[in-house]
Amino acid sequence: MAEANPYEVGLDRNPANYQPLTPLTFLERAASVFPDHPAIVHGSLRRSYAEFYARARQLASGLASRYGIGRNDTVSALLPNVPAMLECHYGVPMCGGVLHAINTRLDAAIIAFQLDHAQSKLVIVDREFMPLLQEALALCKTPPPVIQYDDPEYSGPGGNANVPDYEDMVSAGDPEFQWLMPQDEWDAIAINYTSGTTGDPKGVVYHHRGAYLLAQGNALTTSMQKHAVYLWTLPMFHCNGWCFPWTLSAINGTHVCLRQVRAEPIWDALINEQVTHLCGAPIVMSLLITAAGVETRPLPHRVQFFTAAAPPPERVLADMGQAGFEVTHLYGLTETYGPAVVNDWHDDWSGLDPSEQARLKSRQGVRYLPLEGLDVLDPETMQPVPRDGETMGEVMFRGNVVMKGYFRNPKSTEEAFAGGWFHSGDLGVVYPDGYIQLKDRSKDVIISGGENISSIEVEEMLYKHQGVELVAVVAMPHEKWGETPCAFIECVAGQTLDPDELRSWCRERMAPYKVPGRFVFEELPKTSTGKIQKFQLRTRAKELAS
Repeated sequence: MAEANPYEVGLDRNPANYQPLTPLTFLERAASVFPDHPAIVHGSLRRSYAEFYARARQLASGLASRYGIGRNDTVSALLPNVPAMLECHYGVPMCGGVLHAINTRLDAAIIAFQLDHAQSKLVIVDREFMPLLQEALALCKTPPPVIQYDDPEYSGPGGNANVPDYEDMVSAGDPEFQWLMPQDEWDAIAINYTSGTTGDPKGVVYHHRGAYLLAQGNALTTSMQKHAVYLWTLPMFHCNGWCFPWTLSAINGTHVCLRQVRAEPIWDALINEQVTHLCGAPIVMSLLITAAGVETRPLPHRVQFFTAAAPPPERVLADMGQAGFEVTHLYGLTETYGPAVVNDWHDDWSGLDPSEQARLKSRQGVRYLPLEGLDVLDPETMQPVPRDGETMGEVMFRGNVVMKGYFRNPKSTEEAFAGGWFHSGDLGVVYPDGYIQLKDRSKDVIISGGENISSIEVEEMLYKHQGVELVAVVAMPHEKWGETPCAFIECVAGQTLDPDELRSWCRERMAPYKVPGRFVFEELPKTSTGKIQKFQLRTRAKELAS
């Protein structure tokens, strides 16, 4: 008989020594320690942490008492970056519910699919998006009830006077509501849907433990100081705003809400609210530094800007630096609660020439502190690729900030976790210093005459041309080579590019087989977070080739 572990005998878990991890406690602590500190700014609205915490509890109380929302019930939110969305990140799980934040740019059919698949029990909708929601509800198998939020900063059309009012429900709720801790930190806190570009979107389930750890990881990884001021240019519906709705409570910071991402209100907020941090896709950087007719002013301090998606071009990095922003490259997926990889900067790199700094900044980097495993593996052998910066493999993750799995989709979950790692579907390399760099999505690799071409590599080269503002490269069918690169380009404002001259420029800088066979100058389709929708461009390239 095995001898009992002496460190277990009589040393059981109990309420005094064990509590499930949850980011909900961050708000409770902030309201207790800094009750009068500004928590939320939205136009003329100012709310303290005491008010934020009370309203979150009132929301939880109303959801439980009026709508019977309890443990594991899904509550959907079709909201922009407004105070109600922040309250939902706390109030919904405080009554045991699971928050389903919906992308406001989706069409009605996809929203209907998500509501049905997530088994939503209630939808909280901004007045502007009520017509879109009503269209979606007409397509639902089981339409859930609706609560309408009326944002004082919005004066446009929309709304339904016959729908219960969000503010009425919150006002009637109990500010002393005894909110529910998760029974287990593995309990779901949120569900987020992938884009669904290759079929029905998949519901990615987050647990309280992961949200707690990633929220703290954001602060630690980004050196976010106490009382930081965060501007909401990143949609909160995107991976729960990369968990920053919970991060700000952990560091007793201030949320500056922004209903629409436009240059003028961003610059106003940067100056007037003393913003210290913001996140966004490269397109937000371009918006900041190139917006016509918008006054850009000297910033009172260095502002930290965190970006994901495509690496920022050297020109944009230089312009951002000159404007007073420090840009850090992050990487992650919906399945990793948002960013889980950071390009941690070394001080001695700052002395390198700008082009070398840009090359280093283009790498995705190393794992976040709360991520236990990050590697580039051969998906067939599951062995690490050589650390030579050249050998490609699949980027894989493992640890506590990886999703629980795909909701009601065991097959996809099993495939995603094959071999004990989460398979990202991204192809990359590892350098000798351990930093990873993406080379492509597995589905985006262009195979021309048997040669693999990284679309990202071609894009990076084209971004070095001074006339290229935005570029995406996809495969175009080719009778002889199978497929060749096709470059879709948005030119810098006021400039035009000649395809033949651009082709010659490319030939001087890359192998001939990598040079795009066709250049198309038109506006690129993008998601609400600024990510280029390559699946649409692949369809367009096929049409152009036919």
